Amino acid sequence: MNSLTTSVFELPETLAAKAAPALIAADERHFAALAGSLEQSIADLSARLDAERKAPGGKGRQALDRDLEIHRLAARLRTLRRFGLDLCLGHMVTADDPEPVYIGRLGLTDSQGRRLLLDWRSPAAEPFFGATHANPMGLTSRRRYRWTRGRISDYWDEVFSADGFEGHAALDDQSAFIASLGGNRSPRMRDVLGTIQADQDAVIRAGSRGALVVDGGPGTGKTVVALHRSAYLLYSDPRLGHHRGGVLFVGPHQPYLAYVADVLPSLGEEGVQTCTLRDLVPEGAAATPEKDAEAARLKASADMVKAIEPAVRFYENPPAKGMTVTTHWSDIWLSAEDWAEAFDAADPGTPHNEARDQIWEELLTILMDKHDEDDVSADLLRRSLSQNRELLTAFNRAWPLIEPADLVGDLWTVPAYLRMCAPWLTPDEIRRLQRADAQAWTVSDLPLLDAARQRLGDPEASRRKRRQEAALAVQRERMAQVVDNLIEADDDGEGLVTQLRRADLQRNLVDESELSAPEPDLLAGPFAHVVVDEAQELTDAEWQMLLLRCPSRSFTIVGDRAQARHGFTESWEERLGRVGIDRVTLASLSVNYRTPAEIMAEAEPVIRAVLPDANVPTSIRAGGVPVVRGSAADLDSILGDWLAANAEGVACVIGDPAFRETSRVRSLTPELSKGLEFDLVILVDPERFGAGVEGAVDRYVAMTRATRQLVILTTP
Repeated sequence: MNSLTTSVFELPETLAAKAAPALIAADERHFAALAGSLEQSIADLSARLDAERKAPGGKGRQALDRDLEIHRLAARLRTLRRFGLDLCLGHMVTADDPEPVYIGRLGLTDSQGRRLLLDWRSPAAEPFFGATHANPMGLTSRRRYRWTRGRISDYWDEVFSADGFEGHAALDDQSAFIASLGGNRSPRMRDVLGTIQADQDAVIRAGSRGALVVDGGPGTGKTVVALHRSAYLLYSDPRLGHHRGGVLFVGPHQPYLAYVADVLPSLGEEGVQTCTLRDLVPEGAAATPEKDAEAARLKASADMVKAIEPAVRFYENPPAKGMTVTTHWSDIWLSAEDWAEAFDAADPGTPHNEARDQIWEELLTILMDKHDEDDVSADLLRRSLSQNRELLTAFNRAWPLIEPADLVGDLWTVPAYLRMCAPWLTPDEIRRLQRADAQAWTVSDLPLLDAARQRLGDPEASRRKRRQEAALAVQRERMAQVVDNLIEADDDGEGLVTQLRRADLQRNLVDESELSAPEPDLLAGPFAHVVVDEAQELTDAEWQMLLLRCPSRSFTIVGDRAQARHGFTESWEERLGRVGIDRVTLASLSVNYRTPAEIMAEAEPVIRAVLPDANVPTSIRAGGVPVVRGSAADLDSILGDWLAANAEGVACVIGDPAFRETSRVRSLTPELSKGLEFDLVILVDPERFGAGVEGAVDRYVAMTRATRQLVILTTP
């Protein structure tokens, strides 16, 4: 086994006392063993992955298992190569065992089976994150590392008993943690796994049955909790594995998803599907905000989503009159009762467009059973009926293929249709929802489009199936001709060649792999668990999009009622109960780790002016930098001075659409800044954000994005 040739510790001169051999020698020995084991593990994984990729693909379940194993091995290999020794977060010592237990992003053992790293998600690792002085959870001490470019640049020790002081340097237990809170930000969320706090860890490890609501104000780590909980649940709960649906993570907007994109891969999880609500339907990318507030309010109702069912049912009525179907051999009477029988043949829950084939097959069966002539083969009769123009026309009128966009568009352009599907709407409300361009999609339309797509299914499925059957028929005919030629060339007409006449062997000779198949919709679900961040913004209609994808009602719901732009006067239990989630557990986060006390002192009155009972968290640190106010004319000079003084870090200008972004300075609206954080935030004319709850929330959200400095500029 190889050993570490240089020290893993690279402490600055100011921390020279922490570099004493008595304090770090045991760690050095452990990291030397870890380095050798990592090298061997990477070599072994590379060999196994190469072997799996070269192995035959197989079919069906065998092929799926092979692909899953390749994905698992590749993901673990990427994680080991990405982190190296900094897979290790720290170690803990229990009262029962003086040997430290080292905690890692992944579990790792050496060739003799000795545990070198304990996976952070395992139950045995819980005290590393959850122990406090009030509840040590059996620990005598804990050490956490701070990594910089693959070396330990600091560490801090926490002691939980008198016996734990031996061999530890830091009596200022959380020096490195507090320092990390004020560290420079970057365009991507920095790694915070090693600094997960006890209140956050308790939420991360909570059970997955029902809905867990994580309510917390700015800076409490709600997003951190949501992301780490996703990885934890996939590891710990076998009901949520990828074979059983996996986890869907829903964020508020694309800048947010880009910001957190590295977090789950850094935790060894690449199978979580991440998206915004817009991503759930194809029309979401180009959808615009609803300009009419009243139209937006009407479409936000769950009742409006329910209008999709009668809208589809309108197109599922069997003909009330019978018809004569003429064939080359006889006329067959198809009664209204026959139509009704065929329409009942579709399996319950089958989407409208996909049920067509079932109904059509039943219709053909009924007609063939009624045909009493014996001088025609069943295949020939079926082919004739399938090509009967009058029958096809009647069937297409009775059960047409429907595009989801056409169905929803008709609601906004045909008042009588909307009145029939949503009879609770008043005539004024129906007029309010009408528009000239049926498919000028708004964000408020997306839940209806999603419900229509789920209810209707793929309109191309039937056509694609027919094309595939035709292609297979051509292959079979060609194969039959080849078989005939081989048999004709066989001198004795016996042996292997004659076996080719067997139908099962001929089917196996047909290659179905070349048939085109649609790309799977990875966001269609169903999912075993759904995590929703900034959930306070979702309308009742938007909740239906998520409920469709999570029949188990297993949710992690993260939000802050005080950050709801359109108000949130109910309790979480009342709000979720109204949309159909009745098993709700509430967890609160009340410590603000991100925002300095100076900034929160300015932000708190802004939100309390409109929401006196807002859950405003308590900041645990002071930044020593006061909030600055000035003129909007000074924006460029303020930014220039900051950039000159800070070689690292990121800033954001909020409220100035004309400002052009740079690599280190973002320009965002208050709404798009949600969930993000910056070293410097400059608000430009915040009073122009609006009046009432919406304006106050936007100002409060924008102010609390800063981790170091807040500047508020106004136009004279």
